Amino acid sequence: MNSHSLLKSLLILMLLVGGVTGHTLRAQSPVLQNAPARRVLSLNGSWNYIIDPYENGFYDYRREAFDQSKSGKGGYYDNQKPSSKQEPELIEYDFDKSAALQVPGDWNSQDPKLLYYEGTIWYKKSFTLAPKAGKRYFLYFGAINYESHIYLNGKKLGMHKGGFTPIQYDITSQLSPSGDNFVVVKADNTRRPNEVPTINTDWWNYGGITRDVFIAETPDTYISDYKVQLAKNDPNTVAGYVQVTGTGRANQSVTLSISEAGIKQSLKTDAEGRATFRLPAKKLVRWSPQTPKLYAVTLSSGSDAVQDRIGFRTIQTRGADILLNGKSTYMRGISIHDENPLIPGRARGEGDLRMLLTWAKELGCNYVRLAHYPHNETMLKLADEMGLLVWAEVPVYWTIAWENEATYQNAETQLSDLISMGKNRASIVVWSVGNETPLGEARLKFMTNLANKARSIDDTRLISAALELHRTPDNVVHVDDPLGEVLDLTTFNEYAGWYWGGSPSEITKYTFDIKYNKPVMISEFGGDALAGYHGDAETRWSEEYQEALYVNQLKMLGTIKNLRGMTPWILADFRATRRQHPVYQNGFNRKGLISSTGTKKKAFYVLQEYYRQMAQKYDGK
Repeated sequence: MNSHSLLKSLLILMLLVGGVTGHTLRAQSPVLQNAPARRVLSLNGSWNYIIDPYENGFYDYRREAFDQSKSGKGGYYDNQKPSSKQEPELIEYDFDKSAALQVPGDWNSQDPKLLYYEGTIWYKKSFTLAPKAGKRYFLYFGAINYESHIYLNGKKLGMHKGGFTPIQYDITSQLSPSGDNFVVVKADNTRRPNEVPTINTDWWNYGGITRDVFIAETPDTYISDYKVQLAKNDPNTVAGYVQVTGTGRANQSVTLSISEAGIKQSLKTDAEGRATFRLPAKKLVRWSPQTPKLYAVTLSSGSDAVQDRIGFRTIQTRGADILLNGKSTYMRGISIHDENPLIPGRARGEGDLRMLLTWAKELGCNYVRLAHYPHNETMLKLADEMGLLVWAEVPVYWTIAWENEATYQNAETQLSDLISMGKNRASIVVWSVGNETPLGEARLKFMTNLANKARSIDDTRLISAALELHRTPDNVVHVDDPLGEVLDLTTFNEYAGWYWGGSPSEITKYTFDIKYNKPVMISEFGGDALAGYHGDAETRWSEEYQEALYVNQLKMLGTIKNLRGMTPWILADFRATRRQHPVYQNGFNRKGLISSTGTKKKAFYVLQEYYRQMAQKYDGK
């Protein structure tokens, strides 16, 4: 690599995961696999906060960052207090006397003045933890939207970009020996054109620390990562690896145990701490929506042990069919946002997430599209438990800065983090590299590289993206995006009867010309309805209009011979700033089959009956 390329790569790394304290780069630690299972100290709860639209706590009056100065001092992250009552220093902030926000939770829904706020807010939390000899400690954030700068006891740990993927730092050497510690986070949800997602989205830009925060404890040498899944297209072999990290990682003994299946294997790590394996697994019950069997898997090495609940299944395509455990299946799906419509704001925990998936099960789903960004790790574990296949996606959404290298690296990092977090979840069968991206050479290169990256990391799942389409005057819908060549599925969004195609009664005139002989899934269709507003089937915004739209969509889509599933848009109404009609929308996208008060609209029952028929056809029940 020449010096120019090396400098460029270093700058990208600094932008994405580095952070600077003085002049020292500090990279984020690789996230522990199944990190919540190691939780020893939760930092959830009340955090003091300061709204900082001018970023006074980050920059001096010359617009130079305090944490990049020679002293590294002067920012809000110092959590400074007057040293003397007689001659107090001029300190123009005080976390302890400031208001509090609940974490996890977005700031928009917790304070009316923050409803539309985009900018910087500082969070501070004090905690007690005295480090023990021979232990390591990791500070873990499930998600912070969007750019975060994280400090412990006044020292910078690093900076992270991406509002939906985990963040982790090894804080062992930064903890106070006395046990008195504080963490400060600068969270900034400002939308910018070179970020992922970019400026223009169709969901609420919730800011803040939106998922769990905790400190995990491990031995000095510990199991940092593992993959335990069925080998590609091989239902009789469990394959994967275990990664041991620490000073004693080489030549470590590792034991893999799945006691219920009679599997117990001793492994040895190589010089880098990795042990790979391939084991016979003929006795394993295959995971499926009908039988979501999970096995207790234990990995142990030295003084460390990790437990997980893992399901085992295969997923592949053959011609027009999607084969789950070798059997053709129909993906009866629905799209879901990470938001509880009944309580303002982001979903805050397992109760919210379980409610959403229970609604999907009631609809008759065996599949959910978690749009348009990585969802909570808890959501993936619940899908495993409840028997729901999952499409998992990164927020490469609409128009990204396709030719900007840092933007691509950001997208690739988010994709890699998503795959790392979800690789042991049997429920995940599709990695999606984006949604509704426009045709063009730069975009095709960007998206193709993402698809290839996903496949290089995990070849046991399907790769797809939600494509756009185009229509011709002869009422033919054409699906011929060249990105389709590198995807395993032909998946596309279409909104006949709402954004184009006339009224619901007119959409059955359309036919489809699909270039690729692959399984077809409709990743979105739908239309808005305000729950409780009624009219005839031609009255836009009424439940009857949405109901007729679904009836005729299902007729139209039924003419596609390779159709093997769908995820209509969307399970529940959700907040979207761009949806401004004062009567019918009022800040909500109303395409949900369930309203913002939990009421099922008439179209819910249309899709429920269709899925009942598809279940009978494919599953015999």
